[in-house]
Amino acid sequence: MGTNSRIHPERNDVPLLVDPMKITELRPFILHVPVTGSGIADSSHQVTDWGAVGALIDTDAGIRGCGYTGTHGHLPTDRLICDCIEHAYAPLLAGEDPRNVRALWSKLYHCPSIRWVGRAGITQMALAAIDVALWDIQAKAAGMPLWKLLGGGESKRLEAYNTDGGWLNWSLEQLVADAQTMVEEGFRGIKIKVGSPDPNDDLRRIAAVREAIGPGVKLMVDGNGRWDLPTARNLGRKFCDFDIVWFEEPMWFDDVRGHRALARAIETPIALGEQLYSLDAFASFIEAGAVQYVQPDVTRLGGITPWLQVADLALAYRLPVVAHVADMMQIHQHLAFAHPASHLMEYIPWMRECFEEPATVRGSYFHLPQSPGAGTTLRPDALERFGVDR
Repeated sequence: MGTNSRIHPERNDVPLLVDPMKITELRPFILHVPVTGSGIADSSHQVTDWGAVGALIDTDAGIRGCGYTGTHGHLPTDRLICDCIEHAYAPLLAGEDPRNVRALWSKLYHCPSIRWVGRAGITQMALAAIDVALWDIQAKAAGMPLWKLLGGGESKRLEAYNTDGGWLNWSLEQLVADAQTMVEEGFRGIKIKVGSPDPNDDLRRIAAVREAIGPGVKLMVDGNGRWDLPTARNLGRKFCDFDIVWFEEPMWFDDVRGHRALARAIETPIALGEQLYSLDAFASFIEAGAVQYVQPDVTRLGGITPWLQVADLALAYRLPVVAHVADMMQIHQHLAFAHPASHLMEYIPWMRECFEEPATVRGSYFHLPQSPGAGTTLRPDALERFGVDR
């Protein structure tokens, strides 16, 4: 490895870098991975393939970082994110030390020409892929899994709840059968989608699932921003009859006042965050009392660096952090294991075949990852199996 490395005392195959390191190359990629069955749907989206638009960052120390962001597998927009990674951000990283993660995040986020057209959407999701790859490098250089680098401990337990059976395009019979199967597999929490054209259909589905899984299993519902305030308030007032843990994204994503009014009108707590792109957006909801379960997502926030800031903000308000996964659990598991506000996380298994150490649930808890890095190292055949032309 040259003069800028020494062997980590506990892992003789992992270099522990003590001298400056430089980024030598950045290569974007796009993966499209089939989701469950022939496709899934919520109240707003239909998805057949999960998209992972990512960045492979190489260094002169021989360490490669991998980061990615999650999409609905729409190739034209995936290519826009890919172009942003390659043409807007990559030139700003050439020759930089990748371990200066927070400084590089600030450099990229505050680049005037990018900020002028960005701060959300494509530029933020591209930044997320890069930031994750940089944290992956930093953890690998330290010879640690990311959760340990961030100060997490061996004894923490991270409970899993399963979403990959509660889709809105499932028939009532399939919905109930999947809910029962997930409980039989050991999950003690499941989430189902709501937002049907007739809200009364949602109540029937909720009632059927609750009856099927019994009273001892957590049940959450997710509206994906479908309803207006009167509908959300009317339905939400009935959720307490079914012991619903939270009502996720009931209304339009940026409507702070509406969510505050809803939170005051119903007993079921509000969960949201997957569509929020900044620390300031989370601060607006939290300070208004419009959210009780905080759900940051590295893909929307621009990476791990701001995710940690949002989680710290939630902790300051004594609010639980439950990362929005959308099959970003490879990364989020490390953050959840490390952060004191997080004890529960979503399980969606679509991309497990892509990674060398896939996120794994045993019983009802996530298994603590052991490999150095952010959990994002791709299997050698992942690009061949799932890669698409960028």
